[in-house]
This record gives sequence, C-alpha cells and structure tokens, in this order.
Amino acid sequence: MDKLRIDKWLWAARFYKTRTLATDEIAKGRVAVNGQDVNKPAREVKVGDTVAMRREGLTRTVVVKGLSEMRGPAPVAQQLYEETPESLAERERAVQQRRYAPEPANSIEHGRPTKRGRRDLEEQSRQGWGDRWSASVDDENK
Repeated sequence: MDKLRIDKWLWAARFYKTRTLATDEIAKGRVAVNGQDVNKPAREVKVGDTVAMRREGLTRTVVVKGLSEMRGPAPVAQQLYEETPESLAERERAVQQRRYAPEPANSIEHGRPTKRGRRDLEEQSRQGWGDRWSASVDDENK
C-alpha cells in the first residue's frame, strides 16, 4: 500500500476519534496536504507528504512516515507521523501563553447568574460605589 485516503490516515494516526470527525474537519477546510487545502476526504496521502491541521486555534504540521488502514494503539499511531520542529515550537508557545495568560472567557460561567449569584452581585454593588455616578467627590452643601 503506497497511498491512503486522508480521512482514514487521520483516524488511524489518532488525530480524530472517528472518521466522521476527520471528514467534517476536512469539509470545513481545516486540513491541508503539501500546502494545498483538502476539499474531499478521498484525497490520498503517501509517505513523505506534509499534513497541516488547524485545531483549537493552533496549526499542527506533521510529515507522514507510514500508512495504516487500521487504528491501533497510541504508540503505534505515533510512528505513522513526525511533527515538524516549527509545529512543536508553536505548540510550546501556546502552552506557555495559556499558562501565564489564560483566556478570560474561560472564567465566565454559563448563562445567566443564579438567584444566589444575582444577590451576590447586588450586594457587591451596594458595598462599592453605591449610587455615585463618578469618582469625583460631590459637595452637597453648596
């Protein structure tokens, strides 16, 4: 076997849990082979091709080292590809950025506040500046 469908290879190399997920990502234009966007899951890859995948805001670039139609254990799947040094450096930068500057949206809870949460917010607003509309001192005895 010298060529394999890209969706099968992505699934066998354990980049995606199912072939359907791999097919969906290909259809969304998030996978490229040798610098060209892949439009169809039937696009074939061979040993030596470069595959780039965008996932969670990060582009991961790997070189195909082997082909397999079966999905095996993770150590075997890792032998099917080799990640490029640029991709490894970019992933490390992303890890450092998440460690030192986490995404602010991750701290927001889902949806509207609960009754207790709303009461807590109202209590905080009463204790803070109250009804004052600015930081300047108002003189009421004028």
